[in-house]
Amino acid sequence: MCASKRSQDQGRQSGATSGDRFGFTRREFIKSWSAGGVALAIGHNAMAAEVKQPNEALAGDEPVQLRLNVNGKSHAVLVEPRWTLLSVMREQLGLTAAKIGCERGECGSCTVLVDDLPRYACMVLAVEAEGHRIETAEGLVNGDQLGAVQASFMKEDGLQCGYCTPGQVMAAEGLLRHNPNPSFDEIRRGMSGNLCRCGAYTNIFTAVADAAVLRKG
Repeated sequence: MCASKRSQDQGRQSGATSGDRFGFTRREFIKSWSAGGVALAIGHNAMAAEVKQPNEALAGDEPVQLRLNVNGKSHAVLVEPRWTLLSVMREQLGLTAAKIGCERGECGSCTVLVDDLPRYACMVLAVEAEGHRIETAEGLVNGDQLGAVQASFMKEDGLQCGYCTPGQVMAAEGLLRHNPNPSFDEIRRGMSGNLCRCGAYTNIFTAVADAAVLRKG
C-alpha cells in the first residue's frame, strides 16, 4: 500500500513538473484558452457592428421616375430599378388583368403586348418598358364591347377557371396581329407559351381560329 501511494505521489509530481516545463499547468492552460475565446467573440462582435447592415440602401437602388405608355395612356410612376412591369401595373396602375403566376417566365399568365409582341410582364423590368407601347387585356375593351379575341373566347368557351385567360387572350391578340390567317398548327405554336391548368386547350385553339374570322369581318 505504501509503495502504491508513493508511486501515485510521484506521478502527480511528475505531471506537475511536466506542466511547469511550459510555464503553466494544464488547468491554467484551459483557463487561458477560455478567456481567449471570450476575447475573440467580443472582438468579432465589435467588427460586425461596423459592417453595413443589409437593409441599408445600396447604390443603384434609388427610385427613378418613369413614364409608361399603357393602353394608350401615359402614366408617371416612381419605381425601384428592380421592380417588374407586372408589379408596377398591378400595384401602382391598378391594372390587374395580367396575373401573377410562376414569376419566372414559364406559365404566361402575365402576358402583355409590348410593341405588338407578346411578352411576359414578370420578366420585363419597368425601367425597360419606358418608351414602348404596352397593352393589357383591359385595353382591348371598347367601352362595354369586348375585343374580337375576348368575344371569341366567350363564344367558344375557351376558359374554365379564367385565371390564365387574360394572358391567353393577349398571346392570341399578338399572334393575330402578325398572322391574321394562321393555320391550326400555327395557332398551337403561337399559344404554346401559355399554360392552362384546366386543360382547355382545344377550346382555346378554336377560339383563336374564330377570332381570326371575326377580325376579318
